[in-house]
Amino acid sequence: MTELEKRDLGLMYSPMVCIKEMFAARDKCTEYSNIPYSEPEKRTAFIKNFFGGVGKNATVENGFKCNMGSNIFVGDNFYCNFNCTIYDAGPVVIGNNVMIGPCVTLCTATHPTKASERINEKGEELSFPITIGDNVWIGGGAFINPGVTIGKGAVVASGAVVTKDVPENALVAGVPAAVKKYIEND
Repeated sequence: MTELEKRDLGLMYSPMVCIKEMFAARDKCTEYSNIPYSEPEKRTAFIKNFFGGVGKNATVENGFKCNMGSNIFVGDNFYCNFNCTIYDAGPVVIGNNVMIGPCVTLCTATHPTKASERINEKGEELSFPITIGDNVWIGGGAFINPGVTIGKGAVVASGAVVTKDVPENALVAGVPAAVKKYIEND
């Protein structure tokens, strides 16, 4: 079994197999932030070539960072505010009409809590996909942990740390994030 197959099955894998792609993604993030806002077509084309899939009307502000780029899939009318990080060791699938506030982090990678498993010669880690449904708003400074699914119409409050799935139309807040109320969406 290859390291990438292990990753996709949620098993320990060595991210070093992707080191060239990871370094290239970091360079691309810097390159993207240097494209002037006066060249919107160039910015849009860059994101479409960088991400794994992009719908119509995707906007990504400067300061964006990611691990691969190719594991990010966004729907129509996507907005990602300043200084966001998407650590896409595994897939990050984002629906239509999603807004992400400034300084948000989505992280698919994690490590075992047991030190004897976490500390290893290969620098192995785990990866679990993140899925965000349509019409979601993620407030500034929120952190979305590996393996989380955020249901359609949900709102994640600023500064929330999301450690488990968020139901549809729920507003979650806090550390760890908990449902505070449900929203009556159309």
